[in-house]
Amino acid sequence: MSLIREYTTFFRQFREQFETTGAIAPSSRFLARSMTRRLRNRPADAKPMRVLEIGPGTGAVTRTIVRHLRDGDRFDLVELNQVFAEHLRTRFEQDALWNRVAAQSEVHVCPLQEFESDAPYDVVISGLPLNNFPAGLVDEIFEHYFRHLAPDGVLSYFEYQFVRSIRTRFGARSERDRLRSIDTTMGRYCKQYRIRRDWIFVNMPPAWVQHLRKDEG
Repeated sequence: MSLIREYTTFFRQFREQFETTGAIAPSSRFLARSMTRRLRNRPADAKPMRVLEIGPGTGAVTRTIVRHLRDGDRFDLVELNQVFAEHLRTRFEQDALWNRVAAQSEVHVCPLQEFESDAPYDVVISGLPLNNFPAGLVDEIFEHYFRHLAPDGVLSYFEYQFVRSIRTRFGARSERDRLRSIDTTMGRYCKQYRIRRDWIFVNMPPAWVQHLRKDEG
């Protein structure tokens, strides 16, 4: 599957559905490495992991995930955009690297709020464009992130650096209020659960990756 096709699909959907696509370009490999830190760095003798990717888009981060999946792992992808979902399914069918883990992977086309699983996940990786959403929806999404996390599980998500602070300074009042509310939600979760923040400068635009760990017990 050529990168040209991936970028063409991405930019077409970005143009047509900016609110839910959010990014202006697929994530860089540096951002993907950071997002998959928990999966990549597990010990050789670690038990199988359950991995959930939310908003994978055309699979820029998914490529790195599938490289590090092992026998016994479970991988679920939740994608709202039907075009992206079909693109991902095609890659699991036709790309040799992806096809290796196709039997243990499944693409689900639905909002995160409607996704159900029979067990929680050790790793949740999210590419959702949270800064584009209503504040109440962001709060709801974080509740579902943690609902799907197993005890000691890690959530990794990214956001573009300083976007909220810049848009809060120059946006209309309603936009400022929305972004401040989102900032309050993210700040509350980061204060309680964050274990690491990575600065990713080789990305368009530069981004932060936030890593949050759910308490055990």
